[in-house]
Amino acid sequence: MKIYIDTAILKEIEWADERGLIDGVTTNPSLLTKADRKLGEVIRDILDIVRDRPVSIEAVSQNADDIIEEAKEISKLAKNVVVKIPMTDEGMMSVRDLSAKGIKTNVTLVFSTSQALLAARAGATYVSMFDGLLDDMGAEGMDVVRETAQVFKNYEFTTELIVASIREVKHIEASAAAGVDAVAVPFKVLVQMYRHALTDKGLKNFLEDWEKIPK
Repeated sequence: MKIYIDTAILKEIEWADERGLIDGVTTNPSLLTKADRKLGEVIRDILDIVRDRPVSIEAVSQNADDIIEEAKEISKLAKNVVVKIPMTDEGMMSVRDLSAKGIKTNVTLVFSTSQALLAARAGATYVSMFDGLLDDMGAEGMDVVRETAQVFKNYEFTTELIVASIREVKHIEASAAAGVDAVAVPFKVLVQMYRHALTDKGLKNFLEDWEKIPK
């Protein structure tokens, strides 16, 4: 399962890259705002860090013609750029056109298997299913993820399923068990993957016992 870090903060991307943890980066307008720098500078720096791995950058236009033109400009930034496009009627028309042109797309704000199915049929390179936001509205996000993963497998779609809106480590573990292609993980949760109370306790005990050994 691929791991994309979901951030636009350079020090977080650098930390994950230095440890060989990530297969790419996903961003959105909200994350880019947190970077608190000029948009062009942030994106160029991210591309420099991840080199040839995918970097998802969101188009903000609303109608198909404008989305297509914006996506063309975004795709010129680098060969590994993926254009994020919202799950709307206009968005799916643009995805179909962009797919025919060889421009990679990541359909975002997907919350149901039927939406994911339409995006895959439109030719999306990736589909981002928002697990945490489904949980917030009282649904069981992982049920939708598992169902979608099975549908993609049934029909052998080349579209990759990304689980996004990750809130905790158990979302990552459940995604891996469901056989999804990738997860988009916030920096905080990525760090938490290292941690377990029993690991901390065991290490503490080992170090205490080491001090008792005559040197």
